[in-house]
Amino acid sequence: MQTVFDAPVNPALINRALAASRFESMWLDIPRPTYPPLTESTCCDLLVVGGGYTGLWTALHAAQRDPGARIVLIEAHRIGWAASGRNGGFVDASLTHGTENGTTRWPNEIDTLTAMGRQNLDGMQADIEQLGLDTEWQRTGMLSVATEPHQVDWLAEAAENGEGRLLDAGEVRAEVDSPTYRAGLFSPDTCAIVHPARLALELARACRDLGVHIHEHTNATRLRSAGTVLHVDAGDAAISARRAVLATNVYPSLVRLNRLRTVPVYDYVLATEPLTDAQLDRIGWRGRQGVGDCANQFHYYRLSMDNRIVWGGYDAIYHFGRRLDAGYEDRPATYRRLAAHFFITFPQLDDVRFSHRWAGAIDTNTRFCAHWGMAHGERVAYVNGFTGLGVGAARFAADVCLDLLAGGSTKRTELEMVRRPPLPFPPEPLASLGIQATRWSLDRADHSAGRRNVLLRTLDALGLGFDS
Repeated sequence: MQTVFDAPVNPALINRALAASRFESMWLDIPRPTYPPLTESTCCDLLVVGGGYTGLWTALHAAQRDPGARIVLIEAHRIGWAASGRNGGFVDASLTHGTENGTTRWPNEIDTLTAMGRQNLDGMQADIEQLGLDTEWQRTGMLSVATEPHQVDWLAEAAENGEGRLLDAGEVRAEVDSPTYRAGLFSPDTCAIVHPARLALELARACRDLGVHIHEHTNATRLRSAGTVLHVDAGDAAISARRAVLATNVYPSLVRLNRLRTVPVYDYVLATEPLTDAQLDRIGWRGRQGVGDCANQFHYYRLSMDNRIVWGGYDAIYHFGRRLDAGYEDRPATYRRLAAHFFITFPQLDDVRFSHRWAGAIDTNTRFCAHWGMAHGERVAYVNGFTGLGVGAARFAADVCLDLLAGGSTKRTELEMVRRPPLPFPPEPLASLGIQATRWSLDRADHSAGRRNVLLRTLDALGLGFDS
């Protein structure tokens, strides 16, 4: 059984569209301030390792909670260089990677988790407004679209559960006009879109304004305890800290046990040149909603402020041995596949060209949303495993880390989601075999009206299945 995205596309059209694209994140193709590397030893009350969203929110909120604390944030490369500067800029309210995933794993907490997710999204908007952060924030809502008949039923069920307003084919095409759309679900309050790199850079600016010491090109290589003090080796510098938060996302954790809980999966993105008014009129995308389709191998897309379409998803590539390598990012076959799917979705935009192509590694775990832990006598907190939905959840995760370090009990730290870690991935070659078999099975489900095979049903029964 074929899907709509199996339709052939003229190779010449793909060649023309990709010919002038730059291999670079569109979001990072802007002027960026620099922060000096740490060149001499220092001490601090709180050390934050990682200059992405989680680390930046941690440092910002720590400085607000305790204005007198000495806080140091170190980043191995540059602020926002990794996932925080390469994602689609979707700020989703969900902390659990979707209602279905959260309900399956924490049925007794899902109402609380949903409410906390909404509060976190509102709180993020309030922080951005109060601090005057220039992030191109737009509270646009999210439009989920069905491109296959069985997906219409999924959206209808979600609407019955209060997740949004169901749109028929005509209504959804009045919002965004694609011949592939059969139905839609619009959720007006659960999603915003943002310029992801500007969000990271503006958070860094706010941290600096509150006295946080930020150092780029400062790579933490070792963490150890000596009595009540933590010692971190960072190149030529040594850092002594009372407490630390590890916000290294997909990169190897300084807590070795945590390295077993995540694997890196590469995600790929294209961005068009700015659409003209005439081109935009052809698709009628005036509400500027974030859009995603309902397949297991799904696409996500949105408009930038200058009316580029940012188009990503579908392929999710794992490499044997949990390897991270910049060479994995320039993958012509995937960029060609993404371009083909773009023109299937919007055939009326056959004169559009792509200006940028890029990729980045997503940290995923066996429950597909963030997990937390503590180490070194509860003086170190860590979090990762966001599975591509961390733009909003990173702020919540940062607050959980600070709560954990503060001790005591809060509504956040009492959550089962926070208290219980996910199962680790198995060692190689089992990890690679399992991931590739699961990916193949998800593709087969997309080609079989959503029917899940024995492997997927088994994973579901074990609590390891994924339905975003």
